Amino acid sequence: MKIKRALISVSDKTGLMGLARGLRALGVEIISTGGTAKTLRDGGVPVVEVSDYTGFPEILDGRVKTLQPAIHGGLLALRDNPEHMAQLKKHEVGLIDMVVVNLYPFERVTKKKGVALEEALKNIDIGGPSMLRSAAKNFKSVAVVCNPQRYRSVLDELDVNSGILSDAFLMRLSVEAFEHTSKYDGKIYSFLKSRTEGGDFYAMPKEISFPFTKVQDLRYGENPHQAAAFYRSSDDVQGLAKIKQLHGKELSFNNFLDLDAAMTVIKDFDQPAAVVIKHNNPTGVAEDRTLAKAYKQAWSCDPLSAFGGIVGLNKKVDLETAQNIIKSGFMECIIAPGYAREAKKFLSQKKNLRIIQLNLKDFKKSKYDFKEVAGGLLLQDRDNKEAQPQAWRVVTQKKPTTAQMESLEFGWKVVKHIRSNAIVLVKGRKTVGIGCGQTSRVESVMIAIKKAGKNARNSFLISDAFLPKTDNVEAAAKAGIKMIVQTGGSIADQDVIKAADKAGIVMVMTGARHFKH
Repeated sequence: MKIKRALISVSDKTGLMGLARGLRALGVEIISTGGTAKTLRDGGVPVVEVSDYTGFPEILDGRVKTLQPAIHGGLLALRDNPEHMAQLKKHEVGLIDMVVVNLYPFERVTKKKGVALEEALKNIDIGGPSMLRSAAKNFKSVAVVCNPQRYRSVLDELDVNSGILSDAFLMRLSVEAFEHTSKYDGKIYSFLKSRTEGGDFYAMPKEISFPFTKVQDLRYGENPHQAAAFYRSSDDVQGLAKIKQLHGKELSFNNFLDLDAAMTVIKDFDQPAAVVIKHNNPTGVAEDRTLAKAYKQAWSCDPLSAFGGIVGLNKKVDLETAQNIIKSGFMECIIAPGYAREAKKFLSQKKNLRIIQLNLKDFKKSKYDFKEVAGGLLLQDRDNKEAQPQAWRVVTQKKPTTAQMESLEFGWKVVKHIRSNAIVLVKGRKTVGIGCGQTSRVESVMIAIKKAGKNARNSFLISDAFLPKTDNVEAAAKAGIKMIVQTGGSIADQDVIKAADKAGIVMVMTGARHFKH
């Protein structure tokens, strides 16, 4: 299909002059509108104003300028349909072979703090999407270009083929245009929906759309027989899409999952903190005066399980921390906000160790947490509930000290990141035993105690939900555990409290649950 006439109307004028001059060099007539036409004329490129081409002026402050039969007829007509061509001839409508359009900057405008609804509405493009859709629908006869980064390849294709574009190339342009308009409409919907939320009907969105763009193919998924890829949010580049890999092998599907889990845990702490993740669960978490000490404490919680894990750190890695990591044995990845030069050099001695950098400020997650099920999607608010010790109730005769409450708060921050049923044993600001993912809570208690070994004595037990039976308390008492934090709300609460008093254990009820399935 040979390009003879192009309509250009763009908000983003990046690369515009290069494209226009390239088209004119190929003998292409250019139709244009408003600001785009002025820019082209000022750059020495001859253009025909749309109002002159259609014989109808722009009206309603420019709201209507390209919504004309002379435009859309020239875009939608099927060239191999004699009736279509006869109608165009009868009404003196010319063919348009290329549309170059990008849309009003709605997303950029609505990201401004306190943007007025009127300003947002003003930046909803109507004519642009209409032309893109008309051209994209008729892609066998019309080239549709919505991405300035595509200009060079369009000109190259035209140059090589004497002004002709192939069917395959035209179809790729069409798909890109429909993707562009789909995302654009999604952003408008999301903005307007946010302005109307308030009642129960809007507690959760009626319809949802998650546009994603592929970043890279992965070697395989959770297992070698599963194909996999990593996609980033098309709306905002953040989170793991902003990581920098400084060294090591290519990241795997499972690495991405564990890196996400590591950063989700570590972002909750202000002081130097470390976590070791294995199969999406923490094997140990600690907070200390130095990062090196924090890592050492986190790893020592469960050295056996930590082998081959992912290390998450919330401060710049110094040489001592790097040395502690290497001493502890094989690790898959390290993720941190930065690395001292000597630390990176030391870690890089391990050929396959993946060294990942990500600023904690860039680790943002969407408002919603979603899980796919057969035939649908489950959507919920993300569990961002923070510890509120001032609202906790001490329900036993013995009371915790201020220092002990700080330790309990640390454990509460950790337990929400553990798969249910979850039990965490802590001493100070470090975990000494973790029980996770069991169908019985008492089993999780026993696993945490077993992993802690002698460290279980005088530790504090944190449960992600209420204790349904006294057997949990009895197991804790036998191991020498001194305090228990649980949600409360079970019909067995009074029996559990009596069991704690009998064992001389302090018990605190939070009134909040942290299930993680």
